[in-house]
Parts: sequence; structure tokens; C-alpha cells
Amino acid sequence: MLVRCTIEAMLNKKAVIVYIEDHRPSRLLVEHLLERRGYDIYTAENGLDGITLVREKKPELVLLDINLPDISGRDISTRLRGIEGFAETPLIALTADASPGSREMALSVGCTGFLTKPIDVPTFASKIQEFLDGRAEILGDAEKSRNLELHAQDLVKRLEKNIRNLEAANRRLRELDSLKSDFIVMVSHELRTPLTLISGYTYLLDAQIGADQDISHDTLSSISTGLNSGMQRMQEVINEIIHVSHITSGTLDLSLGPVRIPIMLEMIEKEFAPICKKRNLTLVIHDTKKLPLIEADGTRLRTAIENVLGNAVKYTPDGGHIAITVNEIPDMGTIDIIVRDTGIGIPSGELRNIFEQFYMLGKIKHHSSSKSAFGGGGLGIGLSITKGIIEAHNGRVWAESKGRDEKNLPGSAVHLILPISQNKSK
Repeated sequence: MLVRCTIEAMLNKKAVIVYIEDHRPSRLLVEHLLERRGYDIYTAENGLDGITLVREKKPELVLLDINLPDISGRDISTRLRGIEGFAETPLIALTADASPGSREMALSVGCTGFLTKPIDVPTFASKIQEFLDGRAEILGDAEKSRNLELHAQDLVKRLEKNIRNLEAANRRLRELDSLKSDFIVMVSHELRTPLTLISGYTYLLDAQIGADQDISHDTLSSISTGLNSGMQRMQEVINEIIHVSHITSGTLDLSLGPVRIPIMLEMIEKEFAPICKKRNLTLVIHDTKKLPLIEADGTRLRTAIENVLGNAVKYTPDGGHIAITVNEIPDMGTIDIIVRDTGIGIPSGELRNIFEQFYMLGKIKHHSSSKSAFGGGGLGIGLSITKGIIEAHNGRVWAESKGRDEKNLPGSAVHLILPISQNKSK
């Protein structure tokens, strides 16, 4: 009686199948077809998860796609054949790759069978049962050996590519680590300067009060100016850091409304007038009166333009020229804000990097807290903030320059492309 029950349990036991496939509709279709036939099916979206699932579920059969996002189905087959207990498990390639040699390669690396997509729905489950019952597609030894050699060569090529990618990623991680270290140094420097101002003027005020002397109007005015200057600079640093945190976390909220670019540029021109006068810089804003209203967050857009203009001021020597031009592109439904300068330019290899967080041209040992002096400093995040703001408006930003040359001054240009209407840009 016990033997009979055991045999019945074996006959009634559902066959466990694992399907490794990154295409969700394909997974759902196969899952539906095989569950209807009484199979117990589990799915994975990528190769690494698939290998883990196979180890865990110990299936009677594995279906796998050849082209997966992480490792190929052929590599999975090779790996599974090396795991104890899976030497004889049916591994069936189910792929849209019907190119010459694809079937032979799959069978050579350990697959038991080869099925192509789109699957034949009426016969699919029956074919799977055939493989469960022992069917296997066989290759000749010579053909198998030739394909294994090609597979080994392909593995070495991909291994070399992966190693190079890892080395590049490691270099980039070291660069980012260095940039973050530099950023911490710059933040401490940027905050220390206004703190020194605040501390110094507070000490002066305490000394005047402690001496029980009447404080003159000029002294009070000087102290007030110094304290306000220090606090304003600290607020600017904090605002920049907050901006970056919002951009990085994807939580930069926009308050959209109608924006008149000519009025905004007029306000920016007035703000930069004292700096340009001090540095003998010519700032020209070309005629923008015919520009349409655009839909944008006026406050954040002004910040984006000011950051670009501030960068042009820092890298243009005294006596230089800066121009802002705005072109409407009706066919694209956009405007192009261009800030050109006659400054030292940007190395061609750095044109993309300048919009990355914490990136600064030059060494931080030359860092200065002055944001308006030639070669002046900052946190190195102004252009990354600009990029974040423009992209939040569904726009684009890029820079152009013939290179960096502090003698011949090739200059540079930064383009800010913005949609006129946010509805049309979505």
C-alpha cells in the first residue's frame, strides 16, 4: 500500500520549470501556457537571478533566453552544467535569434534543445514535455568542438571588455571620490570666510560695548555691512547645497508660470553691472523684445542663467566681452539662450564634465572665495545646478569652445535650450 501511494505521488507531482527571460510579455505567455498544463513554473528577469532561482528551486527543466541584459543564456548554460546536480537537467534555449550557427552554439555549450520565438502556442507545452521525457538534440563531436572553441574566444573577448569597463568605472569612482574630497575642502573654505567676517565684526562690536564707548554711526554701518555680507555669503552656499540635493534626489519642484525673458535678462544685467564695471567687462544683451512668453519657473531659471553668466565672468580676463543672445526656434517650439565670452575657454575633453556635480577646472589649491574675480572660486556646482534646472524644464544644456588658452583667449559659449510651453515638451 505504501509503495502504491509513493508511485501515485510521483505521478501526480508537478514538474518544476524555471524560465529566465527579460521580456515580460514572453514570460507571462509561457507562464500561462505551462501552468495550464499543470507545471509549476518560476521566472527570473535576468541571468544572475535565474541562476540563483535554479539553485533554490532545483527544477526538472530550465527555459532560458539567449540575449539577456546581464549575462547571455549560453553563459548561463555553461555555468549550470558546472553546478552539482544539474549535469543532466534539460536546458532549453528559447530565443528569437534564429541566425545561422545560433542553434549549434547553444547545443555546444550545454543546452538540451533549441526553440525559437514566436512560439507555436498549440504545440509548445507538448514540446516541453518531450524534453522532460528525455528528448535531446545532439551535435557531432567535431561540430561541438568547433563551436566550443568559438564560444571560448567570445568569452575571452567579453572578459577583456568587462575588465576594461571595470577599470574605467574604477577610475571614475576614484575621480568622484577625489571630487567629493575637494568639495568638502571647498565647502569648509567657503563657510570659513563669511564666518571669519561675522566673528570679526561681532568681536569689534563686543569690544566697543565693553569699552563703554559711544559707537559712531560709521562704525555701526561698517559692522552691519560686514555682518550682512558674511551672512549673505553663507546663505548662498547653503542654497547651492540645497539645490544640488534636490536635483540629485529628483525632488526639484517647479512653480511654472509665464516668464518674460527680456525683463529677466534686464534684472540680471543690473545685478552684474557693478561686477562688470569693477572688472572692466563689457556685458551686452542683444535685442530680445520679440521673444514670446515662455512657461517656466522664473526664480529657478534666473538662477540657471546667473550661474552660467557668473562662470563667464570668472573665466574672462579683465577688459573682456560677454554677450547674451536669445533665439527663438519656432519649428522646435523652443528658445536658445546663448552666453558667449572672450575668456580662456574650456579644454575639449572637459566640455561635458563641467556640468557634473563638484567638478572644477583647475586645482582647488588656487581656490578663491571671490565669485567675481578672474579665476575666482565657488563650490564647483553652479553649472550642475544649471543643468538640473534646465533638464527639469525638459530642456538641454551644452557648452562649445575651441579649447583652453590663457593667452589667445578662444572663449566659450553655453547654450540653454528651453521649450516655450511645458505641455508641448512632454
